[in-house]
Amino acid sequence: MNFDGKVVLVTGAARGIGRAIAQQFATQGAAIALHYHSNQAAAEQTLSTLPEGSHTLWQADITNPTEAQHLVQATIKHYGRLDVLVNNAAIFVDHPIASTDFESWQQAWRNTIDTNLIGTTNITYWAAQQMIQQRHGRIVNVSSRGAFRGEPTAPAYGASKAALNAMSQSLAQALAPHNVFVYVVAPGFVDTERVAEKLSDDIRNQSPLKRVAHPEEVAKTVVFLASEGTDFLTGCIVDVNGASYLRS
Repeated sequence: MNFDGKVVLVTGAARGIGRAIAQQFATQGAAIALHYHSNQAAAEQTLSTLPEGSHTLWQADITNPTEAQHLVQATIKHYGRLDVLVNNAAIFVDHPIASTDFESWQQAWRNTIDTNLIGTTNITYWAAQQMIQQRHGRIVNVSSRGAFRGEPTAPAYGASKAALNAMSQSLAQALAPHNVFVYVVAPGFVDTERVAEKLSDDIRNQSPLKRVAHPEEVAKTVVFLASEGTDFLTGCIVDVNGASYLRS
């Protein structure tokens, strides 16, 4: 898994899984374009942890079509190419139907779908144009176990990730003739700052390993899928949930 000379754009890279993904790619020699939305301090901290290389930091609201286009095109202008896109940016909003008023219910759906799905499609469109022109590229989308298992307190999140899976498989078919490959990684709970307060023994015991994933475990899977020799895996959805949810 050598990424010397390769350019990787990681969305939502300020912390958590996105940070770990950026670090893993950089360790393998890639130049990293780090995207963040609002947490500049955390993004700068991520940037400071990367080994020496041609790494850059970009701010954008990916739900805004113009900002999403600018993010991708500015990255391409800076590096002259784009080899890998990792769509990691996402939000999780609790909105249990039994206790949420209708206005809040609507807002949760709108914000979640805008970020997790529409924002991802905005970035993917412009990245795919460059990759089609180059005749090579890899796109890895970070989904969730919730797309299959369900998210009872955050149904918009589960729905957005299920839609992301379907979109990824459609694009895997559409882009393969252009030598562009699309993959999905679907983690369960991951030990990140965002979910630290939610982690309990009940959650850890969902896996026979009696723990949740480390961000680095998800990152290693992403890097593997983006590496050379995985062409025939295009369209796959790889579960990284410690057998906490099994499907066939």
